[in-house]
Amino acid sequence: MSKLKSINLQVYIMFIAIAVIMVFFSFATDGAYLSARNISNLLRQTSITGILAIGMVFVIISAEIDLSVGSLMGLLGGFAAISNVWWNWPLSLTIIVTLALGLALGAWSGWWVAYQKVPSFIVTLAGLLAFRGVLIGLTNGTTVSPISQDMTLIGQGYLPDTVGMIIGIMAICGFVAWSSYQRKARQKLNLIVPTAGKETVKYGIFAILVLGAIYLLNDYRGIPAPVLILCILAVIGMFIARKTAFGRHIYAIGGNIEAARLSGINVEKTKLIIFAMNGLMVAIAGLILSARLGAGAPSAGQNAELDAIAACVIGGASLAGGIGTVYGVIVGAFIIALLDNGMSMLDVPTFWQYIVKGGILLLAVWADTISKKKA
Repeated sequence: MSKLKSINLQVYIMFIAIAVIMVFFSFATDGAYLSARNISNLLRQTSITGILAIGMVFVIISAEIDLSVGSLMGLLGGFAAISNVWWNWPLSLTIIVTLALGLALGAWSGWWVAYQKVPSFIVTLAGLLAFRGVLIGLTNGTTVSPISQDMTLIGQGYLPDTVGMIIGIMAICGFVAWSSYQRKARQKLNLIVPTAGKETVKYGIFAILVLGAIYLLNDYRGIPAPVLILCILAVIGMFIARKTAFGRHIYAIGGNIEAARLSGINVEKTKLIIFAMNGLMVAIAGLILSARLGAGAPSAGQNAELDAIAACVIGGASLAGGIGTVYGVIVGAFIIALLDNGMSMLDVPTFWQYIVKGGILLLAVWADTISKKKA
């Protein structure tokens, strides 16, 4: 129960932080920060970090780490650009091969960690260097551009207003249906369920947030394609984490690996799959990054692994393993995007931006450590 209260408190703190940041930058920019155009840009910024964080959180929950995601994202995005610009591959083939490479390279790292028992810090640090080197070699140190118009839609496209509203209504209906199913399942097991009034309030708040966000985005150009991709991946990630045996195995491994092994969990196979999943998320992020930039660049993805790890920690994941949620890391990625965007709008020097983000990461880890001592 104390763990549940701690998680709820952390969620409240994150939403309070979001409100404070948005109010501060709104006043500092005379309201430009909350314009429809900037909110759209904020969400697009969140999408890449959020997708990386979805893959990273499963790695962290299993008590491992991946420092190579920035370089791997740059490599896979660069490969996608090369296949599109230099080799003139069809977009479908480019996407399929890029995703397959992400799975394979993620599994390769996982094999070293799971079966060869090399610490993930070392394996992925080697990957950080090697993948960046391969990227520079493939591109000859030059920017690969311009990518095709079809591919740019992945990172720069927007959904028509009507389509966006239909998706929003479907999301609300799905949320209500799933919550009702969960409620009935708990009642059958004679478990405590919230009152009907609380459930109605929850549905109302969710509907207001979803429809309000879509209305605001439609006021600019519509829902950005990367945001839709992030939402779909977040739902899949939450389902895996909370409703599958595989998800429970990940938490068990991170909580106590020996107990997990004794309970019959195939630890090595699970870790291999976790890293393969992470590689797939990195490939999707790489495609979006190159599509958004309209090019593949040797420097693409630098320091992205730090943002992904920071999003996980800010979102409540413990670097000791066993604790973390997908929705938490999405909120963490959004907080990072809020800070990056706000400081950029105020022309804060780059070195101060790094200092602020580093300080916030340190505070988040410190808070996690303090909470563990109290527990």
